Amino acid sequence: MSTEEKSPFTEHLGELRDRLVRSFIAVGIGFVAAYFFKEKLFEILIAPLVTAMGENENTRMIFTGLPEAFFTYLKVSLLAGIVVATPVLFYEFWMFVSPGLYRNEKKYFLPIVILSVFFFAIGSSFGYFVVFPYGFKFFLGFATETIHAMPSMKEYLSFASKMLLAFGFVFELPLVLTFLARMGLVTVPFLKKNRKYALLLFFVGAAIITPPDVVTQVMMALPLMLLYEISIIGARIFGKKHNSEIDEKEPENQDNLSQSDTVNQDDHT
Repeated sequence: MSTEEKSPFTEHLGELRDRLVRSFIAVGIGFVAAYFFKEKLFEILIAPLVTAMGENENTRMIFTGLPEAFFTYLKVSLLAGIVVATPVLFYEFWMFVSPGLYRNEKKYFLPIVILSVFFFAIGSSFGYFVVFPYGFKFFLGFATETIHAMPSMKEYLSFASKMLLAFGFVFELPLVLTFLARMGLVTVPFLKKNRKYALLLFFVGAAIITPPDVVTQVMMALPLMLLYEISIIGARIFGKKHNSEIDEKEPENQDNLSQSDTVNQDDHT
């Protein structure tokens, strides 16, 4: 009995290991390819900061340690490798959870993978093109004639990568909630009932992830509110029907059957 019980769990762990290995290989290939363009990639990454700095000669980017620039370029290449491997990562994730779905539900895998990459790209682009310019202007606004902003390469990369990944993953909210609704774990009435708590969590999460200013917090919380409403629509279309909806239909069917039986009995008499 113990061997039979452990074998499915062992097979599950083996599948998880294989998918993790394939994911790491995809990231490694992306890392090697991105390393040849590391300087250009870093220039693209710091473009919003350079624009916010403007023509101020006293504001420039520096590195404080001798190996800092080298390791920063390595991290940029790794980040680019993760971005390039995003389709593979999402594919391996959705394939790992596929055994819990019915056969007719597995046909949604390709659209799910495509939409996952799409929402991740939209979220990262929103952070790069919208949030970064306003956030950097806010921080650089504390510079004075005697206090100059001189951000280091390492600190900027840590901040920018965290923000881009955060915006990319939070924009996956509609897919996650729709998937949970499809699995029957959440329902449309549940999402509507807890909308106010979700909004509170959005602002709390935005306060933790984004820089400590109200503008960027609101700029992250507002898209999450919109994505939550999209999630409700997705749950209504693709989610399983709530038991109460089924119960409401059963009495109607029973009434129709009873009425038809009565008519048949009258006709027979």
